[in-house]
Amino acid sequence: MNNMALHRIGYGLYVVCSRKGDRHNGQIANTVFQITSEPPTIAVSINKHNLTHEYIKTSNVFTASVLSQDTPLSFIGHFGFKSGRDIDKLEGIDYKTGETQAPVVTENALAYLEARVIQDVDVGTHTLFIGELVGAEVLGEGEPMTYAYYHQVKRGTTPKTAPSYIEEKRR
Repeated sequence: MNNMALHRIGYGLYVVCSRKGDRHNGQIANTVFQITSEPPTIAVSINKHNLTHEYIKTSNVFTASVLSQDTPLSFIGHFGFKSGRDIDKLEGIDYKTGETQAPVVTENALAYLEARVIQDVDVGTHTLFIGELVGAEVLGEGEPMTYAYYHQVKRGTTPKTAPSYIEEKRR
C-alpha cells in the first residue's frame, strides 16, 4: 500500500481556536470540512496531545479561520510549530471574540466559521469534533491557502501531530 496516495486528497490551511475559561489558544489545522448544509455543520480533526484539543473538549466550541494564500510562513509557523503551553499564541495577532467567546483569528484570514460541538469521535491519535455553525463571515477576497500550495510553493513542512503526517521510511 502506498500511503502517499493520501497526499492527493485536497486540504486547506486553517487556524483553529478555542477557549478554556478565559484562556485562549489556536493552532494550524488542515482538516476542516463541511459535513451538512442544513443545519450547517463542520468538522475538524485535532491531535489529542495539542492544547487546542483540551480547550475544545472542555468548552465544546471552536473556530476555524480560512487562511489566504499570501499568509506568511512565519505566521503559519507561529500557530503550527509552537505550543500554547509555552507562549500566548494570540498575543500580537489580530483576532476578535466570537459568539461562543472563542477567539476568531482575523489576520491573514479570508473567512471564519464558528461552531458548537454536537458530537466528538475518537479516532485514535485524534478526535474528530463535529460542530453546528453559530457564526460565519467572509472577511476578504483572495485565494484560500491549500495544503498543496503550502508545501509546493511555500515549502512548508508537516508536524508529526498533523493528521496528514506520514513518516518517511528510510531504505
